[in-house]
Amino acid sequence: MTDTAFSRLPLSPAMLANLDQLGYAHMTPIQAMSLPLALAGRDVIGEARTGSGKTAAFAIALLHRLDASLTRVQALVLCPTRELAEQVTQEIRRLARAADNIKVLSLCGGSPMRPQIESLAFGAHIVVGTPGRLIDHLERDTLDLSALNTLVLDEADRMLDMGFVEDIKAVARRAPAKRQTLLFSATFPDGVTEIAARFMREPQTVKVAGATSAAASSIRQIAYEVTEAQRLDAVPRLLRAFRPDSTIAFCNTKQHCRDLEAVLAAQGFVALALHGDLEQRDRDQVLIQFANRSASVLVATDVAARGLDIANLACVINVDISADVEQHVHRIGRTGRAGADGLALSLASLDEMGRVGRIEQLQGAPFAWEPLDGVRDAPGGPLLPAMDTLQILGGRKEKIRPGDILGALTGEAGFTAAQVGKINVTDFHSYVAVERGIAREAVKRLSLGKLKGRKVKVRRLADLASAGD
Repeated sequence: MTDTAFSRLPLSPAMLANLDQLGYAHMTPIQAMSLPLALAGRDVIGEARTGSGKTAAFAIALLHRLDASLTRVQALVLCPTRELAEQVTQEIRRLARAADNIKVLSLCGGSPMRPQIESLAFGAHIVVGTPGRLIDHLERDTLDLSALNTLVLDEADRMLDMGFVEDIKAVARRAPAKRQTLLFSATFPDGVTEIAARFMREPQTVKVAGATSAAASSIRQIAYEVTEAQRLDAVPRLLRAFRPDSTIAFCNTKQHCRDLEAVLAAQGFVALALHGDLEQRDRDQVLIQFANRSASVLVATDVAARGLDIANLACVINVDISADVEQHVHRIGRTGRAGADGLALSLASLDEMGRVGRIEQLQGAPFAWEPLDGVRDAPGGPLLPAMDTLQILGGRKEKIRPGDILGALTGEAGFTAAQVGKINVTDFHSYVAVERGIAREAVKRLSLGKLKGRKVKVRRLADLASAGD
């Protein structure tokens, strides 16, 4: 398709108007290749890396087949992680604004079952979820797939990496045989190929050139040779030199994560660690703070960071070189998205040069090496994030909505909407990002005022973390 305008597709006028309002003027390559096939009802296998626009591709396709008057589950999207499922849910809701009363439900582990069962009883058009929780609902007969017409497997390779292959097969077996299946993956290991062969009907394969290529032109890659003694201390040096607004620093072990978080905190950086030892609540709070720009650095292992999709990520630092060549591609592919410039910095010891060579072979280009001794601090004060996160004791169970919190801050509390950032409401807590300079005053004013007609407890999340330490 040479014309990449969405208007070339057989979409409803309402959908086209909504796409235009959302700023979707032209299709990305994966959308231009997959949407005509998907809209025609074909099964599609899409090979494209994260950030390529695949979510909108399958969301537009499944919405096109939806009967809004039938309040039964007609589309099911499987995602590897809760975080990705929530992001996919939000994107589908944005794209579904063209139709009236489309109900999109997220079913993920880590959340109570009862509210999910009650929501399913009221009916839903689209369900997005993680394999384990979807199996739980299917076994309880609380999720009915008899009206399903579209099954989507998102980041299929990651779901296999995380051991979900049997769950995926179980869900596919419970879905009607006469359905459309859309599968998207950045890589195609044998397990993905097997699932495609077993559960898809004459699938059409589309592949974005360079889907697994790490040498994206929008990503500036620089490598530094380090000794083990230099490795952790090199990270704050690089942060002071390049001053990125947001950085994910990837470590190969949980211990390296903990150690690096301590090093960064000691040097005045607002850094958070994400690894497998965190409780789900702590993990959720870390992700909320990083996504809303209340932390400058997220120190993470690959396993903990799977499925994360942080918008406008300025920099990735490979604190350790990954033993998995494809994993290096996934890491650096988180920056430089949607045509934006990205920065990927890698630290490598002599023992890791074999891994570097395999990555360079995959990229088809060598690393650009610079001496660590040449790294100099750039002008400017401490590299502090723009926002700070407030925690409010009260959430969906108390009928609190994001609009209520924004209204309280911009109304009685007297702040402007420009001073308020992202708002996240969970079952029992709410989180709001505010400009760092007003955070303590915002706590004071919200505590003195009322939210939905009642007093609420408000605290800086950073203060809670410090008290916990």
